[in-house]
Amino acid sequence: MVNNNVQDILEKVIEAHGGARRWQELAAVEAIISVRGFLFTAKRRPILNRVRVRASTREPRFIFYDFPRVGQTGELNGNKEVRISEPDNRIVSSRMQPRSAIRSLRRQLYWDDLDFIYFGGYATWNYLVTPFLFLREGFNFTALEPLSGIDYPFRLQVSYPDDLPTHCKKQILYFDRNYLLRRLDYTAEVVGRWAHAAHLCDVIFGFVYFFERLIMAGL
Repeated sequence: MVNNNVQDILEKVIEAHGGARRWQELAAVEAIISVRGFLFTAKRRPILNRVRVRASTREPRFIFYDFPRVGQTGELNGNKEVRISEPDNRIVSSRMQPRSAIRSLRRQLYWDDLDFIYFGGYATWNYLVTPFLFLREGFNFTALEPLSGIDYPFRLQVSYPDDLPTHCKKQILYFDRNYLLRRLDYTAEVVGRWAHAAHLCDVIFGFVYFFERLIMAGL
């Protein structure tokens, strides 16, 4: 359930990021991303350097262009399937129920291309469509008190629908006085229950961008 206070916060958050009407006119969002960090080393994955991606605004579908190789396309279809296709649309590799598969013992040692397409696909899809993601049904929100020493006055605990691919069921989002998203707290469960993250956001030239700090045991 959404109480009146939370509803007011959500409406102002959506408006601050561009408004629901404009978002609903879009079929997809495209970006060029470069990503590196501890997880790539731990899972024996090459870094991403200026990879073009596309996130659907209607459903959890995500595309990596020219990935994992030039000319190929890596695609996420929610929790149902991940696949790799050639330019002629021929599927060269696919995996059903990728979230269940990624929990196997081998994935503790390294991720193959399909493992990464699942994790990188759902994670980046969430980043690119939040907060407009909350226009969908199935979410529950709780307003939390601001944390002492953190200058973000609006803090929401969000419970995600079971069928939506995301890091974990419950996440905490922080918004500044202009109702812009500035931080997300979550656990990247497909990496491990230890993979707690404080995911920081900033604003450059009117755009929100994201970078992540994983807070991990022993590091």
